[in-house]
Amino acid sequence: MTSRRQDSAAEVIEQERRSSRVGGIRSVMVMNTIDFITLEVADIAAAQRFSDAAFGLGDRIRFRASDAATTGFRGYTLSITVAQPTDVLSFFDSAVAAGATVLKPAAKSMWGFGGVVQAPDGAIWNLATSSKKDTGPATRDIESVVLLLGVEDVGASKKFYTDLGLKVGKSFGSYVDFDMPTSPISLGLYKRRALAKSAGVAPEGGGSHRIVIGGGSSALIDSDGFAWEPAEVSADA
Repeated sequence: MTSRRQDSAAEVIEQERRSSRVGGIRSVMVMNTIDFITLEVADIAAAQRFSDAAFGLGDRIRFRASDAATTGFRGYTLSITVAQPTDVLSFFDSAVAAGATVLKPAAKSMWGFGGVVQAPDGAIWNLATSSKKDTGPATRDIESVVLLLGVEDVGASKKFYTDLGLKVGKSFGSYVDFDMPTSPISLGLYKRRALAKSAGVAPEGGGSHRIVIGGGSSALIDSDGFAWEPAEVSADA
């Protein structure tokens, strides 16, 4: 059975979605930061134990009980970027030791060095650096945490978010990176099929994304079904 807290959050999103259109015009939402991500999981305690042991991201990643149906690729990845390969290996190894499944072994690529794992709760994590050489021992210092949404129409999704106030940092082909210098978590868009390929999984999937983005001034659901809540709603849920 879906929890009361999840029901409450879903109700808030639906109410905000309906009230955000007045006379057919969507009201303006202030959006310039992602305060944290809420992952919807079957076992909150187990998911929290994995997160603490694997990555130690603190309250940037939170959990909410859910039994919403979901199959295959959930349409997003989370990335931790670091300064050097030895830090990638440190996070990669700690994730595997905590129970993650290896989707792509950590290795050099044309972009740097990285690997991909899937947490027991289903979230896919990309661990990466643009550097191919170490400059010292592992520090486990995190340069950034990035949420990459797999979307069907990159141009339409880009316009959706820029209309809400986000500024584009980089944009080329099927990839968009938003300029969010003060945000604890950054946001990017990538063609869904390409994102699945980069993660090492099949692109097919359906049902719930099992993720809620905490940030902005109003609740909404974007054109690909990703839900946003104001941070105070996510914190209380």
